[in-house]
Amino acid sequence: QARAEQEEEFICNTLLKKIQSLRKEKEALAMNYEQEEEYLTNDLSRKLMQLRQEKVELEQTLEKEQEYQVNKLMRKIEKLEADTLAKQATLEQLRREKVELENALEQEQESLVNRLWKRMDKLEAEKRMLQAKLDQPVSSPPSPRDMNNGDTAQNLAQHIEHLRAEVSRLKQQLQAAQTEHEEKMAQYAQEERQIREENLRLQRKLQMEMERRESLCRHLSESESSLEMDDERHFNEMTKQHDMSSSQGHNVRPRTVSSPIPYASPTTSRPLSPVLNSPRVLQCALCLAFSPPSPMRRNTPGSQPSFYTPTFLPGTSPPVFTHSPNVTKPRPSPEKFVRPGNVPQDKT
Repeated sequence: QARAEQEEEFICNTLLKKIQSLRKEKEALAMNYEQEEEYLTNDLSRKLMQLRQEKVELEQTLEKEQEYQVNKLMRKIEKLEADTLAKQATLEQLRREKVELENALEQEQESLVNRLWKRMDKLEAEKRMLQAKLDQPVSSPPSPRDMNNGDTAQNLAQHIEHLRAEVSRLKQQLQAAQTEHEEKMAQYAQEERQIREENLRLQRKLQMEMERRESLCRHLSESESSLEMDDERHFNEMTKQHDMSSSQGHNVRPRTVSSPIPYASPTTSRPLSPVLNSPRVLQCALCLAFSPPSPMRRNTPGSQPSFYTPTFLPGTSPPVFTHSPNVTKPRPSPEKFVRPGNVPQDKT
């Protein structure tokens, strides 16, 4: 009995273990099933959302494509309508021109027909007149009037030949006159071109001479101004030395020279510069005063004039040509104040 109980207990334990293992397997299968179901559900929902988005995108793309095609077709339709209207307008214009040309052609044909009919009537009248003259009897002696009437055709032919010869002669004269006129016009044009070239050459030569003369006068004036400044400086130094010597001899305070131009005194007199009395300086000053500006150096409205007017300074010294107060004088440099050796003469 105890053994039976042990076997029964062993069987019960074995069955309980199997039941527990089956329960665990059942729970594991249930969990796997739920996980698989959840995974499939999520995957299907994600695919569904993706399909919906693709559907929306495809619908939008289709709508845009349809709108683009519709707009393209509308533009083509409008262009075709505009071309049709333009062609219709051109067709109407061509029809009007055709009608106008037909009317003009009819008028021209009518005028030609009228002129031909008039000429035919005139020829018929002349033919009848000549036939009547031919049908006249020959037995009666011809009168001078009849002779003149009989020679009318010959006279007309001679007159026509004379007129033709006169017309040909006049045509030849006209052609010769036209040829002579063309030759004269070509000769006149060539002479005018040569005169213009000569005028331009002379103007350039005159301008070069004027610029050369202005440069020479300017150079001479700068040289003379430098010499004058040297003379003034030398004269001031001599005056200072003379005043100092005279003041030392009489124990008098020396007089300072406040001006480069001293006052005239009976004892001392300023030596005149021989250069200032030269006719070249006076001629240069007059040239600068009265010469017009060259075309290449014409002043602009806002700039100052390039020439100056000479003014005379009062004093005991000879007249000195100075610039006007509107023109600023540049500081002289020792390189500029070089006396020219030989002044080139103007070639006539």
